[in-house]
Amino acid sequence: MWIKKSELAALADLLARAEDGKAVDFRDNSEGALSILKNELHTFTARARAERDAANQTQTLFAEFMENISHQLKTPVTSLLLMADLVEDAPREKQEEFLANMRTSLMRMNWLVDTLLKMAKLDAGAVQFERAPVAVQALVEAATVPLAILLEVREQTLVIEEGGVLHCDQRWTTEALTNLIKNACEASPVGSVISVSAGDNPLYEWVAVRDAGPGLSRDAVATLFTRFASDSDQGVGIGLPLALAIARGQHGDIEVDAGGKGSGATFTLKLYK
Repeated sequence: MWIKKSELAALADLLARAEDGKAVDFRDNSEGALSILKNELHTFTARARAERDAANQTQTLFAEFMENISHQLKTPVTSLLLMADLVEDAPREKQEEFLANMRTSLMRMNWLVDTLLKMAKLDAGAVQFERAPVAVQALVEAATVPLAILLEVREQTLVIEEGGVLHCDQRWTTEALTNLIKNACEASPVGSVISVSAGDNPLYEWVAVRDAGPGLSRDAVATLFTRFASDSDQGVGIGLPLALAIARGQHGDIEVDAGGKGSGATFTLKLYK
């Protein structure tokens, strides 16, 4: 089959436009080898364009992510530098205060970096979840270890109303549960009770954390799992997104009951069977 020179020139022009990133439609409903080639080129360039757009979006999100990290680290670093300058010449009681504040800032930075590294692993698909039966009691006990001081300072009590077994990746689900309980601690008043319950149905197993706060507004619920969207002085907005990423990595989800009218908010981590 002969192909006209003008047809080849037109095809070359379309390829050049596609290479420049422009949307080009190669499709041809005619018969013959050239039409088959055009349709194959259309499929190939459409796929390449989609991959390029996805890469550009990933690059944009990464830049925003790094900007947010820089912003979150800047505050404790600035605070540490300021207190380091003041601590040497300060009275003894002030030195103790400065050192305590410096430890708090360092702990905050350590938590932030550790959480960001875990989130980066999940984003990169570098985590292999291994689900096995784990007692909810064991999950809660492990999840509250890093929160012991927070619970003690706020004089809060954690109660397991209903236990059971969860088929999950123990290490990562503990991490998710830690963030859900931490969120409940920060939302609840001093001296309150935070409750944990668990169960299952034909579709999924679940573990729920209910705080003793005033409940959540609709606007607050809408941004709960948006990274760095926290408007709280106590958080930076990455704990709950991390918990959600862990749940979804195990074919699960997190459901939120906003509460209100005397009832605290409830966060339910579901793992589908």
